[in-house]
Amino acid sequence: MPYFNFDLVIGEDFKNQGGMILEDTEIAIDKADSLASELCIARPELRARGYTVRVTDADSNEFYRTPVDLGGRQRAQQ
Repeated sequence: MPYFNFDLVIGEDFKNQGGMILEDTEIAIDKADSLASELCIARPELRARGYTVRVTDADSNEFYRTPVDLGGRQRAQQ
């Protein structure tokens, strides 16, 4: 099973939010949306600042981002 990393993207900086082994990319995307939603609630100061949660694979290739200010409710595929 593949390993995925999750980062909070603040401008040009990437703040590691952890990683996990998951079945596939769709589950990783769902986890990123959940993380964005949790951050939106737990850290309201992150809203409306353009911050995002990104997902990378084990080789650090980014394949998904979702905005924190939308709580992960809208997918922002790249």
